[in-house]
Amino acid sequence: MRKAAAKQTSSPGCIPIPTPPGHSLQPQQTPLGTSRQASTRPVRRGEAGNQGMSAGDMFDAVCSGKSAMVALVDEWLDSYKQSREAGLLELINFIVQCCGCKGVVTRDMFDNMQNAEIISSLTNEFREGSENYPLCTPGPQWKRFKAGLCEFVRVLVRSCQNSLLYDEYLFSSLMALLTGMSDSQVRAFRHTSTLLAMKLMTGVMEVAVILSTQLQISQRRYYLENRKNAQDRASARLEVLQATISELQENREELSSLMNATFRGVFVHRYRDHLPEVRAVCIAELGKWLSEDPEDFLNDGNLKYLGWTLNDKQSPVRLQCVLALQSLYQEKDFIGRLELFTSRFKERMLSMVLDKDPDVAVEMVHLLLLIHQKTEGGLQDEECGRIYPLVFASHRGLASAAGSFLYNNIKKVIASDYQESWTTVGPNVAFFNILVSFYIQSEFQQHGVYLVDSLWDVAGSELRDWETMTTLLLQDDGLSDAEEGALIELMMCAIKRAAEGFPPVGRTQGKKILNMKDKKIQAQDRRRITTHFINLIPQLLAKYSVDEEKVCLLLEAPFHFDLEMYSSSKPLEKHLDLLVSQVCGIVKKHSEARVLEACARLVPALCSDCYTFSTRTHLAFSQLLDGLTECFNTYLDDLLQGTADEEDMYRAALALKRVATFNRAMDLKRWKLFNPCLDVLQSNVVRDLDNEVELLQLKKEVRLFYSVCQTCLSLDQAEIRDQAFELLCDVVLLYSPGSVRSQTLAQPPPDSLRSEMASFVMDYIFTGCEDDHFTGVNEEMTIATFQRKHNQLAGYCKLVIYGALDLSAATDVFKHYSKYHKEFGDIIKETLSKSRLINPVQSAKTVCLSLQQLFSEMISEKPDEQELGEIRGLAKRLAMSFGTNLHRVRKSLVALHMDGMRFAFRDPKEGELQHLNLAFLEILSDFTFKVLHQNRAQLSAFLKAECPSAALSWPSVRMYQRSLEGSSSKPRQEEGGGEKESSTLSPPINPTAKRRKTTAQDSVSSAQRISWMDSSSIHGSLLSPALTSTVLLEQTKPQASTHPRDTDFNESSGLLEPDSEDEFDEGLSLIEENNVEAEEHKIENVQSISDEEFSPILPVFKVTAAPTDLFVSLAQAQI
Repeated sequence: MRKAAAKQTSSPGCIPIPTPPGHSLQPQQTPLGTSRQASTRPVRRGEAGNQGMSAGDMFDAVCSGKSAMVALVDEWLDSYKQSREAGLLELINFIVQCCGCKGVVTRDMFDNMQNAEIISSLTNEFREGSENYPLCTPGPQWKRFKAGLCEFVRVLVRSCQNSLLYDEYLFSSLMALLTGMSDSQVRAFRHTSTLLAMKLMTGVMEVAVILSTQLQISQRRYYLENRKNAQDRASARLEVLQATISELQENREELSSLMNATFRGVFVHRYRDHLPEVRAVCIAELGKWLSEDPEDFLNDGNLKYLGWTLNDKQSPVRLQCVLALQSLYQEKDFIGRLELFTSRFKERMLSMVLDKDPDVAVEMVHLLLLIHQKTEGGLQDEECGRIYPLVFASHRGLASAAGSFLYNNIKKVIASDYQESWTTVGPNVAFFNILVSFYIQSEFQQHGVYLVDSLWDVAGSELRDWETMTTLLLQDDGLSDAEEGALIELMMCAIKRAAEGFPPVGRTQGKKILNMKDKKIQAQDRRRITTHFINLIPQLLAKYSVDEEKVCLLLEAPFHFDLEMYSSSKPLEKHLDLLVSQVCGIVKKHSEARVLEACARLVPALCSDCYTFSTRTHLAFSQLLDGLTECFNTYLDDLLQGTADEEDMYRAALALKRVATFNRAMDLKRWKLFNPCLDVLQSNVVRDLDNEVELLQLKKEVRLFYSVCQTCLSLDQAEIRDQAFELLCDVVLLYSPGSVRSQTLAQPPPDSLRSEMASFVMDYIFTGCEDDHFTGVNEEMTIATFQRKHNQLAGYCKLVIYGALDLSAATDVFKHYSKYHKEFGDIIKETLSKSRLINPVQSAKTVCLSLQQLFSEMISEKPDEQELGEIRGLAKRLAMSFGTNLHRVRKSLVALHMDGMRFAFRDPKEGELQHLNLAFLEILSDFTFKVLHQNRAQLSAFLKAECPSAALSWPSVRMYQRSLEGSSSKPRQEEGGGEKESSTLSPPINPTAKRRKTTAQDSVSSAQRISWMDSSSIHGSLLSPALTSTVLLEQTKPQASTHPRDTDFNESSGLLEPDSEDEFDEGLSLIEENNVEAEEHKIENVQSISDEEFSPILPVFKVTAAPTDLFVSLAQAQI
C-alpha cells in the first residue's frame, strides 16, 4: 500500500505547480516523492535553550483571541532567531497542545527520535476515550480558537516571506511533521495537522503569487533595458536585474517545491478522509488556490477534485465545493479553462438544486446562475426549467435564489426581445407579460403568494408598480381572461406582501417581528397602495363584477388600505360610497357562497366605530339587508301556505342565504327573522325523510349493498376488491350511529361483514409492504400500491374512531404497529391517540387484547423464543405511546396489567396444559416502568391473589414480580440470566405459516369479546369526518432521476491523472480511520431530495368508481 501511495504521489500528473521557464524541479522531486515518509527524517536542534515564549503561552494567547497576532508571532520569531532548534521545539509543542494532547515533545525526543517515532509516542500518551479536542469542542471560545489558529499561521508565513521561508529548515521541518501527523489514526492529530498544513500552503501560495508578480516586473524591466542601444544600456542595472530575477526564480522554485510536497503529502490523501471536517477544510483551501493562483492550479487535473467532491455524502463538504466553484465562475477570465469541467459535471450540478441540505441547494442555484450568465452557451431552456419550479419551494432561501434566477432570465428575455417596445409600453409591461405567462404555464397555480415572495428581494420595485398593473387590467383589450385572472392574483399577492411585510405562511421561522426600518417601509407601502387604489378599486370591481374568481381577489384589497384616508377629505368619501355601492351590487348579483362571504368580511372593516365614516357605511349595508329581508317576506305567505312554486322558493332561499351571510358581520336582530324562519321549518316545506316506508326501503338497500360488497371482498380481482372495501368504509361510516341525524337511520354492519373487513385488512393491507422498494421500473406501481393501502387503512381506522366499529376491532391494527411502523406508523399512532381520548381504559385494554391475540397465535402453533421477542418489541413500542404524563394514564395502565394477569392465570380449557399463558407476564413487564409507585403495590397484591401458589416460583412470574418491585422509571433491560428464563417456551423451532384469513365463525366478533367491549365505546363525542376513504391522490408523473450520474472519467477527457486511475477508478472514496488505503475505491453518491420536500403539497384529487361502476366491473369480470 505504501509503495502504491508513493508511486501515485510521485506521478508527474499530480504536480500542481508547473516548473518556471528555463528551470527544472527534477532535483526537488526525490524527497517530494516520499513526502508521506518525510517524517522519518530526524529533526536536530542545537544546544542553546529557548529563552522566549513557551508553547503554553502561545496556546493561551491564541485561545483567548485577545492578543495581537503580529506581536505574538514576532515574539516567537525573536526566540527562534536566538535558537532555531529551541524555537522550533516550542512551535511543535504548541501544535501538539492545539491537538488537545497532554503529551510534550522533550528535548531528548527532539534530538534522538524521528518524526514517526515522536508521533507514535504522542499517540500512546493521548488520553484514551477523549472525543473532544479544541477544533471540535463546541462553544464561542473554541470558535475563536480556530479563527485565531488560522490567523497565527497566516501571520507566520507573511512574517517569514522575506527570509525564513527559504532557509530550508523551519517550514520544511514543520511541513514534514504535519504530513506525518496527518496520517495518524488519532482524529485530533489528523484534523488539526491537516488544517495547519492547508493554511500554511495557502499562505505560501499567496507569497508565491507575489513573487510571480515581482518576477514578471523584473523580467519586463530587464527586457526593456536590454533593448536599448549599447551606449544607452546600463550594464550595472542589467546585472542587478539579472541577479534579482535569478533570486526570485530560486525562491519561486523553493516555494513550488514546498507547495508540491504539501499537495502530494497532505491534500491528495486527506481530501477523501473519513472525517467530513477534514474533507471540508481541504476543499475550501483548494478553492482559494484555484481562484488566487490560476496560473499554477487552475487546470483540469485539479478541477477534478471539485467534481468528485460534488458527490460527497456530507453536506458541509458539498457546500464548500459549491462555494469554491462560485469563486471560479465569477471571474470571466477563468471561463475558458472551465469549459471541460462544465460539460462534464453540469448534470450533477443541476441535480443538486434538489439537494437534501437546503443550504447546498441555495448555493448551487447561485452557481448555476453564474454559469448561465458567464458561459457562452449558458443553460438550455429545459435545464432552466429544472430550476424555475423552486420558486414555489417552502424553504425561503431556496425560493429566493430560484426567484433571482427567474428574474435574471426575464430581464435577459426583455433585453433581447422587447427592447424596441420599451419606448412605448415601458419595461415593466414586458416584465408582467412574461411573469403572467410563466405563472399560467406553471403547475402551481393558486400559489401566487409564493411566487411573489420569491421575487420580492430582487424584483420588489417591479412588483410595487401598481400603475402598470392597473393600466393593463383596465384597458379594453390586450390580455386574455386567463391572463387577467393571473395578473389580478399576482397583484393582490404583491399588495398583501407589501402591506404586511412578512413572508407567507410556511416560509417564516419564529415570531414575525419587524424592525424600525421595515415598519417604516411597510407604512410607506400602505400609503402608496391606498393612494393609488382608493379610486381604482371601484372601477376594477365594476369591470369584473360578474367574475367570481376575480371579484373574490379584488375584495381583499381594502383590508390593506389605510382606511383613515377616506375621512381625510370630501372627495375621498365619494370613492368610499362607490366602493360600498359596488359591494352591495355584487351581493345582489352573486349567489356563490365564497363571493358572499368575501363581501361579508369587508363589512366589519368598513363599519368599525374607530372611523368617522362608519355611520355612512352602516346605513348602506342596512339598506341592503332591508331589501333582502323584504324580498324574503314577499314569498313568506306562499311558503307557509304551500302555494309557492319552485321559482318563488328559489328566490326566497337565495334572499335568505344572502342575509345569513351577514350573520357574523352585523347584528340581525332588528330584522326579526327568527320567527319567520321557524314557521317555515314547522310548515313541512322541507320534505320529511322519516317516512316509515321509505326508511324501511332505505335500510333494505343499505343491507343489500353491504351484502354485495362483502361478496366482492373475497374475489380474486384486486381492483374490484379494493373498490368494494373503500366504498364500505364510506357507507358504514355514513350510516353509523354517530353520523346520522336520527338513530332510526343507523345501519351498523353485521358481524360477518366486520369479520370480512378485518380479514381484508390482514390479508391485503398488512402484507408485502416490507418487501416493497421504490426502485426500477416498478417504482410508480409500488408508490400507487402503498398510497392505496395507506388510504384503505385510514378509512378502516376512522370506522373505529368514530364508533362505526367496536374499539376491539383496532386489535387487528395495533398488533402490526411494530412490524409496519415505517409504512403505517403515523396512522396507527393517531388511532392510538384518538382512542385514548375517547375512552382511556378501554383503549388500554384493547392494547392488551392485541398482545393476547398475538401470544395465543404463537402458543397455538409452536412456541418460539424469537417470536416472543418480537411481541415484546411491540409491547415496548406500545408502552411508549402512553406518553410521559403518568398520572393521566394510571387507571389505564392498572386496567391493562389486571387484564394481562387474568389472561396469564386463566383456567385451562379441556385438553390444554396448565399455566400455558404464564410467559405473557414477560410481555406485561414491559409496561411496568409506566406504572406509578403507589399503584405497583396494588398490582403486586393482585398478582398474589390471582397467581396459584404452585406458579409463584416460575421464572416468568418472578421476572414480572421483580419488575413491579423495581424502582426504575425507564424500560427495564433484559435481565441477566433469568431473562433467558422464558421457560414456558420450547427451544426455537421454525413456526409454521400462519393463516391470516379469518372467518365469521372463528374470528373474534364483538359478541365474542370480553364484556367491556360488548357495546360501542364511541358515543358521538367526535364529529363525523369528511369521507376520504374513496378519494385518492392522483398519481403524479414520475420525476426525472436526480441521482448523480456516474462520475467515472474517460481517459480522453483531460480530467484524469495518467498514473492515478486506480485511485479514482469509480470516483470519490473515503478512507477509514485505521489508515488502510484500499486499492479500488467506489464512489459514494449523495442522495438528492425529491421535489416534494421543497415544494408545497399541491394534491390533485379524483374520486374512485361509484357503486354503479363497481357492479359493471363485477359483471364484466364474471362474463
